[in-house]
Amino acid sequence: MSSIPKSTLTSSSIEFKNKKRRKTSQSKAQKHFVFFSLTPIMIVFLIFSAIPIVWGLVLSFYQYNPLQEHSPFVGLKNYLDLLKDDVFIKSFWNTFKFVIIAVPANIVLTLMIAIGINRIRSKLFRNLFRTVFFLPCIAPLAGSAVVWSTMFNKDTGLFNVLLNALHIPGVDWLTDPSIAMYSVIAMTLWADMGFNIVLFMAGLDSIPKMFYEAAELDGANRWKTFWNITVPLLSRTSLFVTIMTCLSYFQMFPQFQILTNGEPQNETRVLALSIYDHAFTYMNMGYASAIASVLFVIILIITILQLKLGKSQWEY
Repeated sequence: MSSIPKSTLTSSSIEFKNKKRRKTSQSKAQKHFVFFSLTPIMIVFLIFSAIPIVWGLVLSFYQYNPLQEHSPFVGLKNYLDLLKDDVFIKSFWNTFKFVIIAVPANIVLTLMIAIGINRIRSKLFRNLFRTVFFLPCIAPLAGSAVVWSTMFNKDTGLFNVLLNALHIPGVDWLTDPSIAMYSVIAMTLWADMGFNIVLFMAGLDSIPKMFYEAAELDGANRWKTFWNITVPLLSRTSLFVTIMTCLSYFQMFPQFQILTNGEPQNETRVLALSIYDHAFTYMNMGYASAIASVLFVIILIITILQLKLGKSQWEY
């Protein structure tokens, strides 16, 4: 049995050690890169997200007023007062009413528009329509609300002028308790649809065309193609759009303040508007922090439920 030369064993062991050192150095370099890349992001997150959330939770246990020298600890009093506050309870249900109506309407409309634009063969017109629908997202929400407030004007607004031209009585868009919330929802959908349209179009473009070709060969109509191919393969995009839209709509504030300021009869008062009023109008920061904490818990629970219930298990 021939023996392996000692020099060969030595060179092999040296080469193995060199490879191990290179892997170790590469691993350290990768760890350093990850550390230095994520550290600034984590610092920003701590300063602008984590610390304000914790501080807000702490303030909710105090009767804090920035204009007063002392802020006594009141424990759960702010939260107990919420249960007795009819305005808070009204704003609580108004917030859910707004989200329950506006979010599904947004998703259905944006998905249908995205599918319609995606069917346009001309790249020029497809980009043109996508840009037109996205333009309202560029404008500040407060500025859009000011423009819509003039169009909702009972006497000289665009909508009532058009209705009067058709010999239809004008509508109290922002002062009728039964209509005001729907007016704000209409304005919100106009201002916010463009972003979700772009997301849905990106999701539709990522679906392989072979699935649609196979469905066409099998004789599937448009409804079956949409329900059995588009909806399942668009589930990840739909989940992301739903979560982001819910998060955004629970925190909607500018249009409610500018269009109605919570009126009439608090029918358009939402939690975000109540937080602002108590914090900066009444200078009751502790009570406002309690409302903000409730809103934070609501958003957290709904987001977790959506992530749990909306998991998709497909691949292509």
